[in-house]
Amino acid sequence: MPALCRDCLTCFDAGPRCPACHSPRIVADPELLDLNIAHMDCDAFYASVEKRDNPALRDKPVIVGGGQRGVVTTACYIARIHGVRSAMPMFKALQLCPEAVVVKPRFDAYATASREIRAMMEDLTPAIEPLSLDEAFLDLTGTTRLHGMAPAVSLARLIRRMETDLRLSASIGLSHNKFLAKIASDLDKPRGFAVISRAGTESFLRGKPVGMIWGVGAATRGQLAQAGIATIDDLLRWDQPDLVARFGAMGLRLWNLARGQDTRPVSRDPNVKSISKETTFERDLHDLDRLQGHLWRLSDQVASRAKAKGLAGLVVTLKLKRADHRILTRRVSLHSATCLADVIYRSAAPLLMQAFDKGPFRLLGVGLSDLGQDSGAGFNPDLLDPGAEGRARAERAMDTLRARFGPDAVIRGRSLR
Repeated sequence: MPALCRDCLTCFDAGPRCPACHSPRIVADPELLDLNIAHMDCDAFYASVEKRDNPALRDKPVIVGGGQRGVVTTACYIARIHGVRSAMPMFKALQLCPEAVVVKPRFDAYATASREIRAMMEDLTPAIEPLSLDEAFLDLTGTTRLHGMAPAVSLARLIRRMETDLRLSASIGLSHNKFLAKIASDLDKPRGFAVISRAGTESFLRGKPVGMIWGVGAATRGQLAQAGIATIDDLLRWDQPDLVARFGAMGLRLWNLARGQDTRPVSRDPNVKSISKETTFERDLHDLDRLQGHLWRLSDQVASRAKAKGLAGLVVTLKLKRADHRILTRRVSLHSATCLADVIYRSAAPLLMQAFDKGPFRLLGVGLSDLGQDSGAGFNPDLLDPGAEGRARAERAMDTLRARFGPDAVIRGRSLR
């Protein structure tokens, strides 16, 4: 059986240790050197970046997220041992792990690290489908001759390079389609490398819960449970027409995935519909100056994400959650697509003013949608706003400085509110 040492990249017949370096970090499968579709998922990405940039956090439980009334964005593995999970309310996370260090997100730093990882992926294959800053699908079909090594070896080499050059780790799932590759990447975290082969697909899926299927959340699980479906074995007992009649297009998708069938290609340019960012306040807030400060920071983060993806949007959306948990949404359409923080902020600020009397607010969010490729302008010339072009140039210059010297090299006074 083919085996690969993930430390020294030696290929050999399967054994408990590498014959070259004696490492036990071995991955082995009969189809190991023949599979081409991978899912790479960074390990606790935001928390790992924080620990890398601040060595004092290395051995401490770290939670990246908001304040007492916010939610957990990411928790390091030390915090996860205590039961802390992403999207958990911060107060609950701190009850489970009171000694945790809470760090506010630094999305510019995460975007920078993501671009560095993406550049390393590009050295392997152009067929990359990013899902977020910290995960992506890769199709390495046809790269064996190019690199002189099987895709599995190239992937192990990528992870080793990330750990050496960027001091960040990731886990790999390798299979014959996207559905199984994504499942595999979560089987051996952190620093994992798992394989689901064609021959082993059926036995692997047997008995697994339907919640393992990507996209089957709590609501779908409830609908399936009403039909007596709790496991993939239950799905296999249904005929395709019956599943489609009961669940529509989702039924067809479930029928295929229960059998490990997924024909979706790795798409280099998936259709991103919107980019948004929100924050939950520790206390209900009804201070216009502070709200505007938060609005600027969120606009800057949305702009950074849009720029990283080369996108610009025509619609700016403001989201507010009142103290009674009612959600207010306001949006405005722009004359030209933008990815500039200045334009996003100046478009959302009047929406905030219009809704201000409905406060106090416990949450504020801003989003950019109706996305397309960034043309490089990002503002609409306006005789009533002759400074728009100058502000756009200044922001582009700031982006250049941040790319060269780091995300905190230049900040605006608004961000200090």
